This record gives sequence, C-alpha cells and structure tokens, in this order.
Amino acid sequence: MSHSKPLLLAKLKPGRPHQFDWKSSCETWSVVFSPDGSWFAWSQGHCIIKLIPWPLEEQFIPKGFEAKSRSSKNETKGRGSPKEKTLDCGRIVWRLAFSSWPSLPSRKLWARHHPQVPDISCLILATGLNDGQIKIWEVQTGLLLLNLTGHQDVVRDLSFTPSGSLILVSASRDKTLRIWDLNKHGKQIQVLSGHLQWVYCCSISPDCSMLCSAAGEKSVFLWSMRSYTLIRKLEGHQSSVVSCNFSPDSALLVTASYDTNVIMWDPYTGERLRSLRHSPVDHGMEDSDVHISLYLATVADDRLLRIWSLEVKTPIAFAPMTNGLCCTFFPHGGVIATGTRDGHVQFWTAPRVLSSLKHLCRKALRILALPISKKMKEFLTYRTF
Repeated sequence: MSHSKPLLLAKLKPGRPHQFDWKSSCETWSVVFSPDGSWFAWSQGHCIIKLIPWPLEEQFIPKGFEAKSRSSKNETKGRGSPKEKTLDCGRIVWRLAFSSWPSLPSRKLWARHHPQVPDISCLILATGLNDGQIKIWEVQTGLLLLNLTGHQDVVRDLSFTPSGSLILVSASRDKTLRIWDLNKHGKQIQVLSGHLQWVYCCSISPDCSMLCSAAGEKSVFLWSMRSYTLIRKLEGHQSSVVSCNFSPDSALLVTASYDTNVIMWDPYTGERLRSLRHSPVDHGMEDSDVHISLYLATVADDRLLRIWSLEVKTPIAFAPMTNGLCCTFFPHGGVIATGTRDGHVQFWTAPRVLSSLKHLCRKALRILALPISKKMKEFLTYRTF
C-alpha cells in the first residue's frame, strides 16, 4: 500500500487581540472535532475558543489545495448555515470536549436559570480552564449552560462518555480526576485519587467500561466506569506518561511518554503488545504492502507529525511542522488537525482506510469467552496482525 506525505490543506490563524501581550498565553492546547463531524473547536490562546462549522469553506475541498491559509475573522457564511463563533472563557483554556445533549434532562430545573434554552437536543462543548473551572457551552447559541467548580488547579483534560449519557470526567494538576453528571445539573458524583503527580490526560473507552488516566508518572491507571475503582496500573514506560487513548473498538489502549515511546496495551489484561519509538525518521521510507486497519497520529518536539499503523513499527508517513502541541483525527477519517504553540491550527490530509473483512470481524466480535480457536482469539485481541 502506498502512503504519501501528509499535505497541508489549510491553516487558521487567530486575529491579534490588541489588549494582550501577543507572545504570552497564545498556545493552542486543544483541537477537537464534534462526534458527528459538524463542528471544529480550538483554543487559540488568550482565553478564546473559536468554533467553526465543518467542513471549512470552499478552499477546504481536497482537490484544490491552492488556499493554504485562511483568516478566522470572517464570522459569516451562507444564509441559514451555521456561523463561526467566538467564546471568551475569561481564563486560559487547556482542554475542550464535545458531547451531544439528547434533550435537557429537567425542563423545570433549567427554566429557572436559562428560560431561553430550547428543550431540544443540542451539541455542547466543555472547556477546562487554568483556575480549575469547567464551563459548559451550548454550541449553536454560544450560551453558557453550566460552571463546574471543585478542582483546585488547572484542568488538563476532559472526556465525555461516548454513549451520550452526559457523564464528564476531568483531569487536573490537583492530582485528582472528578466525575460530573450533567443530567443532575453538573453534580460532582465522584473524586478519584491515587496519582502522586499532575494528571495530564484521561480517556474513556468507547464501550464506556473503562477510564484511563496518565499523570507525571511512569505508570498509567485503569479505572472501572461502573464502580469508579482502580482496576490495574500499567507499567512499562521509562519516563512520565503524558497522553492516552483507546482504539474505536475499545480493544487497544495507547499511551505516550516523554521517554519518546508509544506503547499499545490490551486494557483487559494489562498486557503490553507493541512499542513505537520516536527515532529519527528515514526520509527514504519504502511503501508498505501490509493492509492497514487502524492509524495513529503523534506530534513530538522534533517538529514532526507522524502517522503510524498498527501493523508497522515505523511511521508510514510524516510531515514537518513547527511547535506542535496536539493533534486529532476527523471522526470520519481523511483529515488530521494539529495545534501549535503560536495559537495556529493546521489541517493535513490523512490516509483513508477501507477496513478488511477480518478487521470488521475484530471490531464486532468482543465476546472472547466463546469456544474459538487460539489463532482466532490472538487475532481478535491484536496479538497478531
């Protein structure tokens, strides 16, 4: 299979706010697409969040790569279509997370505080701030719905349950994770303690059974999302783990560390399956004939965006980028968004994959207690590729 270098599709730059020192607090710490792919949000520095309808305007069309740059000042689109929005959080924004909101859970309770909020399904955005607050916004109107307080330091990460149950997990420099129920007007229902350092990252598995948290430690914690108790610690990194994420089928957990390694784990057993090392790239990489099932993207301090596959231990594609801080895939594939220290966002082409029948079976069959062969079980649990 041939893999081309990621191409830069578009670049967004924040308008310069004259009332601020432009060189401080301008980092883009978080970039995120909504689950349905209809909105993109980025923390563009100086307490500001930009919400942009997706796809971008005409210059985003993949066949026309002419427009490499676009100002984010234009707030208007076609009549009747969604418009760009700017949210001022009042504090530095560290993390963003989207969730759908099927309907307001208690109309009487909400009407007392927000009578203008419609009792219909909507899209919400959670923002984690440097003073420990979490603000919940309604995307379409830009209305502030909730202000969650409890953390004593920077909120470094946020994760909603993918099921749409409106359970939100937050990770903070105060060394705790907190569980919030937005169905109960943002009530804090649990505090998870045990980390000895700042908690950098949290991720809920797509099947909503597990929560992974990574702090400035060599191990990561796996928690039960049913009992909110610790299941196990995963140890294998040689330096602080700073990022974690699950595969779409919940069968894999990926962690990244300052030791320059990415480790793939089986979260159900704690077994270490594979390691990917960020070594200098080979600019003469040959194309691979291996059929790709899942992709992984990373940004590192060596100024490279790398794209990996589960089947190959070296990057299958890479692109130079300056001062990268974060990256995320578009939910439907084909695009990677990256955020930088100067408050910019870049959109890159990403490989699209048509899953093989074998991989579709791996995603669908998770009942491993069935009397199946050892070879099949090894494939379903990613022991073999």
